Amino acid sequence: MEVFVTGACGYIASHTIVELVEAGHNIVGVDNFSNCSKDVAQRLRKACGRFIKIYDCDLRDEYSLSNIFQYERFDSVMHFAGLKSIRESYKYPLEYYDNNIKGTLNLLKMVEKFGVENFIFSSSASVYGFDSTPPFKESYHVNLPVHPYGKTKYMIEQMIFDLKFTTSIILRYFNPVGASSSGLIGENPKGVPNNLMPIIVSVAAGRLDKLTIFGNDYDTPDGTCIRDYIHVVDLANGHLRALDFAFRNQKSEVFNLGTGKGTSVLELVKTFEKVNNLKINYEFGERRDGDLPVCVSCCKKANDKLKWNAKLGLEDMCKSAWDWELNMKNFRV
Repeated sequence: MEVFVTGACGYIASHTIVELVEAGHNIVGVDNFSNCSKDVAQRLRKACGRFIKIYDCDLRDEYSLSNIFQYERFDSVMHFAGLKSIRESYKYPLEYYDNNIKGTLNLLKMVEKFGVENFIFSSSASVYGFDSTPPFKESYHVNLPVHPYGKTKYMIEQMIFDLKFTTSIILRYFNPVGASSSGLIGENPKGVPNNLMPIIVSVAAGRLDKLTIFGNDYDTPDGTCIRDYIHVVDLANGHLRALDFAFRNQKSEVFNLGTGKGTSVLELVKTFEKVNNLKINYEFGERRDGDLPVCVSCCKKANDKLKWNAKLGLEDMCKSAWDWELNMKNFRV
């Protein structure tokens, strides 16, 4: 297929592009490089073993986006682009609404106008919220999340549910970590990282003094939050299966992509230390607004309908994340 990928040089999208190319699909990407450096495009092309066209464009620029769709032809769109920090979204809510909602609205206009057959959206487990009981199932009623980031994902899902002109697949992620074995792409956000694994890696590398674990008094075995960590390569393969499902079935669906296994923040830190023979300096801080005590997926629907299973374990995630740091430390910004 001819696949248009937004946020193409971002963490999850770049890994997905590698899997798409390997499966024989043709890719055109777009990115505004707000959270990654432009040299990612060259490393991504090297990882793919071929040239990938990537436009420098913000989805909020409807004129430029329309020009891309007029010049190219797409069977499918995979939409990854968006601001994604819970903590940052509390501080800059209007920026999150403007970027995530407006950008998606413009993209959906193009999908409708140019008759794109399949639309796959990068959503989030944050749509389940505090009223849901883990493990979260796709059949659960979702409520408006408490934080602006989650609200943008919720609102975009509602927009997609109203679409009648294309086959839409919503993928609710849990916590992607790790990196490709190529050593060419990985999680490398601009500025101070917000996600847990890049912070752990930054502490191990000496770029940050310590990791703050937000809360150690939750009703969990060690008092820290429990999350469903999934290797980014497994997650990327989930997108490949979702694309195949959309093409073959022409049926809109929602799928969780996770492992179904919960790991506490402290367990993740200890596993990283053990696998990489390193010591992580950490301290406990106050609970953070918007954090669920336990967020774990039920991924049976994806197992059954997509014929997809997460194959890589926590140790693989921790080792590949540190290998990425060692391989690419000279390219970090």
